[in-house]
Amino acid sequence: MTKKSIDQELIRELADLLKETDLTEIEVEAEDVKIRVARQINAQVSVGHAPAAAPAPAAAPAAAPAKSEGGAPAGAVPSPMVGTAYMAPEPGAAAFVQVGSRVNAGDTLLIIEAMKTMNQIPAPRAGTVTQILVEDGMPVEYGEPLLVIE
Repeated sequence: MTKKSIDQELIRELADLLKETDLTEIEVEAEDVKIRVARQINAQVSVGHAPAAAPAPAAAPAAAPAKSEGGAPAGAVPSPMVGTAYMAPEPGAAAFVQVGSRVNAGDTLLIIEAMKTMNQIPAPRAGTVTQILVEDGMPVEYGEPLLVIE
């Protein structure tokens, strides 16, 4: 067998291994041969819409919150990590907060699951929750606004 046929055979085996293990890249180095096999996975990202918030008990219609420099509403609490947002401590339980809830600094606002770890997201300041910008079970990105506290 020639070196070229061995390399092609090894590449096929590595490609099969990528498929079997759902890896996106594998690299093998032996003597004077170094082989890297990678596959590109195209994932579609769906942008969800914020749930309709219950109207605040006020006589005047609520004005849209002022935007901060980054385009997020003023008073927005950003996600500190990438993961899945959960509004309650467990399925079927009451949500940690709702629109109109008063919170103190340190109160749990929601949970973000990242790498099979449940991370409680605390309120950075005291105030009233005026908007919830994510839905239960929704994936969130780092820095994405989660809710607004005024």
